[in-house]
Amino acid sequence: MTASRRALIVRGGWPGHHPVETTEMFIPFLETHGHTVRVEESPEVYADAVAMADVDLIVQAVSMGEISEPALRGLRAAVSEGTGLAGWHGGIVDSYRAHTGYLQLVGGQFVEHPAKAQRERRGDGTDGFVTHTIDITELGREHPITRGIDDFELTTEQYWVLHDDLSDVLATTTHPARPDQPWHRPLTSPAVWTREWGEGRVFVATPGHEPAVLRDPNVRTIVERGLLWASRSRGH
Repeated sequence: MTASRRALIVRGGWPGHHPVETTEMFIPFLETHGHTVRVEESPEVYADAVAMADVDLIVQAVSMGEISEPALRGLRAAVSEGTGLAGWHGGIVDSYRAHTGYLQLVGGQFVEHPAKAQRERRGDGTDGFVTHTIDITELGREHPITRGIDDFELTTEQYWVLHDDLSDVLATTTHPARPDQPWHRPLTSPAVWTREWGEGRVFVATPGHEPAVLRDPNVRTIVERGLLWASRSRGH
């Protein structure tokens, strides 16, 4: 397919989320679907108005990390003017924690992923992995990103996120009430959502802790569709 759109991958931050390996998984898909892809290892590219003017899609994979105020202003301006913003897991909902302007743009903030019960922990990297269901909402059953996908189960980090009502929630996940935890009733968090910001579109999927999760057929399909949904078409 002839490239007609431009994608910018911005990756870095905490290495435990494998920002290089996970983003590399989606470059061939983007190229096959008409994108030329540029990769940057710092969000400071967002401050370059000339570079950002040509971007149709930002794929961000920066867990935690820092961003300057000029870069944040550039990111918000680009999305407002039509550039799509997409990502998964901590690379988009656990970025730039000190910047409320970023949190407002994305619409959700990671706060916790409850671990296994104490008796089930091994002291290894899987203690934070719990089996949980991703439930497709009624809206999600009609949305092009999640249409045709049934509720599905994952064993990985289950994100608890703070969020607002501006987003269209396509899938949720519910944290059960547990005797070993201080909350007293089940808590439902969005797991996949979209958001319109000015002329731009935002897509978020909270699954994606490691490459194995992104290789799950349901997760990969949702992310791939989300990237295309968020991307601005040339001429629009």
